[in-house]
Amino acid sequence: MAQRSSTLDGVFQAVSDPTRRAVLGRLGSGPASIGELAAPFDMALPSFMKHIGYLEKTGLIRTRKTGRVRICTIERDTFTLIESWLSEQRSIWEGRTDRLEQFVTSPSPDPRSDKETPA
Repeated sequence: MAQRSSTLDGVFQAVSDPTRRAVLGRLGSGPASIGELAAPFDMALPSFMKHIGYLEKTGLIRTRKTGRVRICTIERDTFTLIESWLSEQRSIWEGRTDRLEQFVTSPSPDPRSDKETPA
């Protein structure tokens, strides 16, 4: 459980950055080289590589070297873990809102009906 929590912490930290979210969005379309991923960003390659390193460290992507080119691919297993956690949270909150809705919409007893009527 602690491992899962640690992984989720890293993942949510990773996706908190717009550059890393953009990289993940691009990799959703398929593998890409570091050069292709870095092209849209106005930053030095070493700075961009820090983002790649963080995504790889958190398990969101995997890199492999083919000749002189480093190719990045999305790591689907990590996204399955995120999806599972979000599904659990959705279930919890739907149950809470369903109970709240039931409480708000159910008729409340009339407090005057408990009093005795005068004879």
